[in-house]
Amino acid sequence: MTLTTPGQSNSASSRHPASANRRQTVHQSRQPADLTYCNRSSAPELLAPAGNPEKLKVAVHYGADAVYLGGSRYSLRAHAGNFSDEQLQEAVTFAHGAGVRVYVAVNIFAHQDDLVGLEDYLCFLRRIEADGLIIADPGVLAVARRVVPELPVHLSTQANVTNPESAAFWEACGVSRINPARELSLAEITGLRERVRAELEIFVHGALCISYSGRCFLSLYLTGRDANRGECSHPCRYLYRLEEEKRPGRFYPIEEDHRGSYIFNAKDLCLLHRLPELIRAGADALKIEGRMKSLFYVGTVVRLYRAALDFWGDHGLGTPLPAEFAAELARLGGRGQSENFLDHPPGPPDMLYDGTTVNPHWAPAAIVREGGAAPLVEARNPFQRGDTIEFLGRGLTNIPCRVMVMHDQSGREVERANPNSLLRLTLDPTGDYPRHGLFRQGTGNSARRTR
Repeated sequence: MTLTTPGQSNSASSRHPASANRRQTVHQSRQPADLTYCNRSSAPELLAPAGNPEKLKVAVHYGADAVYLGGSRYSLRAHAGNFSDEQLQEAVTFAHGAGVRVYVAVNIFAHQDDLVGLEDYLCFLRRIEADGLIIADPGVLAVARRVVPELPVHLSTQANVTNPESAAFWEACGVSRINPARELSLAEITGLRERVRAELEIFVHGALCISYSGRCFLSLYLTGRDANRGECSHPCRYLYRLEEEKRPGRFYPIEEDHRGSYIFNAKDLCLLHRLPELIRAGADALKIEGRMKSLFYVGTVVRLYRAALDFWGDHGLGTPLPAEFAAELARLGGRGQSENFLDHPPGPPDMLYDGTTVNPHWAPAAIVREGGAAPLVEARNPFQRGDTIEFLGRGLTNIPCRVMVMHDQSGREVERANPNSLLRLTLDPTGDYPRHGLFRQGTGNSARRTR
């Protein structure tokens, strides 16, 4: 049995043939595209988060055209795993070997001390052949254009571009791709495309900051960690209670449930079913949020969006996605889903007031470390011999697998897989389970256990 979807390939030429000549193209002024099919040569770039080297490899495995990541300095995700300089070099080499582009976030809002060493770091990124820089701060942009003018600059959403005049200003400063503010409607995105030559990159999935395009001060105020310098403590996900000023120490819930209220907790962005409209509007890149998220989040979300783009490439943008896409979306978990500002400003239905997350019915089981018919896997949650776990093939190929036998690294047969243990699995059905592939399990897995 072969676990790859028929017609799919992991080669750079088949996955995105325009990769070699798309390193950075600045468009002429354009009208929104009148597209019927989303073929590989005209499809927007699928841009995935890579919070660490492991997540990068999973994103590449499941079909990302490009990844964005941060080094140990100058990135707005200081608490992601991130990459040392050596790992950055290895990441670019690995990604380019698969035909995947790498954009490096240099997107802090820099104070004077932050500029020390910036020029050397930018020269290092040029030397390792990064495909572009993600920048928000005008001062950092000025240094980049002076020191490494040949490196394309992508403007971060935190620069808050909300209108064509602002976009034109940044273009004049040398920016070749713009990720506009997340507060734009589809009509406003279309208006930008009509008047902007630069590429447009649109966030389509992931966590939403309650602050204006991520420009949050709450974290610094409450915890001393500056979100605009990569230190966000995510206070929008905290539980809040009300205190009456004349009764210190007496707290009252802002009634949502017995635990209190998550008054800043926005649902996750999900524009999966709106991608045809964004493609017709002229989006050049579709970006998934999540450098702080798990590798299973990265793998499952990239897999879903890759499958959707490929489906529309085969069947046309006017064809609705089959029901299996909605079913797969429901398996992702998270905080629920919102289309944010795409049609109108969000309201109470776009907030998750009764908790931090929506309980998923599926959980990570394992990641394949060595592929083959008897894969070596690293367990992420417990499972036992006789359990059924599900392998996530490329496309939306889901393969239920019964765990027949498990051996630890010493060759001893074991009954139970514990988190972080390395185990050789014998599965039914047998097949070629590729490296970096993922297994998941239902949260009621024990009920389906057989002997």
